[in-house]
Amino acid sequence: MAKVNKFVYWTPRILSILFLLFLAMFSLDVFGNNYTFWETVLGLFIHNIPAIILGILLWISWKREIVGAIAFMLAGILYTILSISRFLMSSPREYYMLSWSLIVAGPAFLIAILFFIGWRQKRKNRKGKR
Repeated sequence: MAKVNKFVYWTPRILSILFLLFLAMFSLDVFGNNYTFWETVLGLFIHNIPAIILGILLWISWKREIVGAIAFMLAGILYTILSISRFLMSSPREYYMLSWSLIVAGPAFLIAILFFIGWRQKRKNRKGKR
């Protein structure tokens, strides 16, 4: 395995875990309603589908940083597109919806960039050893 700076190695992984916990936190609004046990379980599952998918991709990205770079970049782009389309469909225009894009997609973009930097470092170190 190519030697990579510890900061570049650990930062995207730790930020990814924190980001997934942040996304999972939004599913807690299920408990505010008077749902039955199984409705609550289903609601939690549905709300956590993005976090579950990103968690699986993080697991793959632990050794293959390029997967993390692509996955988190696509997640950020997808959320931005969904936020903009929700904004355009709202009447009257609710401009605060655009800030959601920065709050949720911003960390995903940062994590993607850090995974990409780690992948580039590892790749450069491998080429230098040849």
